[in-house]
Amino acid sequence: MKIAAVQVVHQPEPERVRARVEQFLQAARARGAEIACLPELALHPWFPRDASADPSAHAQPASGPLAAWASEVARKIGIAVVLPFCERRAEGVYHNSALVVDAGGRVRGLYRKIHLPDIPGWAERRLFAPGDLGFPVFDLGGLKVGVQLGWDQFFPEGFRCLALAGAQVVFVPTAAAYASQERWLAMGVSHAVTNGCYLVRVNRVGSEDGLDFYGHSYVVRPDGDLAAEPLGMAEGVLLAEVDPSTVEWARRTWPFLADRRPRQYAAVAGVVWPESPRALPDPAEEEAS
Repeated sequence: MKIAAVQVVHQPEPERVRARVEQFLQAARARGAEIACLPELALHPWFPRDASADPSAHAQPASGPLAAWASEVARKIGIAVVLPFCERRAEGVYHNSALVVDAGGRVRGLYRKIHLPDIPGWAERRLFAPGDLGFPVFDLGGLKVGVQLGWDQFFPEGFRCLALAGAQVVFVPTAAAYASQERWLAMGVSHAVTNGCYLVRVNRVGSEDGLDFYGHSYVVRPDGDLAAEPLGMAEGVLLAEVDPSTVEWARRTWPFLADRRPRQYAAVAGVVWPESPRALPDPAEEEAS
């Protein structure tokens, strides 16, 4: 199956940016893509740079006009779409989310970003509520996909949960700046290899109020190799083939998932397991007695 990472520059007029996105989706479908992913908050300005920003000026409910537009475009073009957006869950409660729509225009579900940064330029923890839907896996034309958003990339737990739930591809829409592409690529390769999955990073592009979003979208195979040459700093579409049999091969060749020892990781989740009885007595204790 061929997938597409779409880099598009945000424009102040919503109609123009939507038209531009639709053009890119049409181009991706014409070249064989069956699933396309857009960058983090792709159709919104990057308002989280300011802790005093008002998300209500941009937010929509998960079943609002933006979702209706995405469903219509996906159905018309015949391409599944991962659309990051600012979600209004309730009055005064907002999420940094991603809508997953299949090629028939049906909404398959929603992912809400769990890990929220609070650093200069990314004041998300002050504007959004952390996600509460866990790590859902969506079936898009027989391909099982998951989503991690932005800061989620630096937490391995979500990728592991998605892999254990059967995800073959994890889309990572981001809004990164300051020429940080090397560390993002290093993290992406790590997640792909240790979880035996494809990782598709789709980064924001363009300059907005002092932040230079550099693009550099990429696709990493389960063996850690790039599936295609990464995009540069301009608008464009990255196309890559993803093969579920490669996921199967990687997980059999490097059985990291099978070799896990969850009981020993209990402290990660703040769980205290009762001690297992020792199979053999401790010689030091026997000598002391």
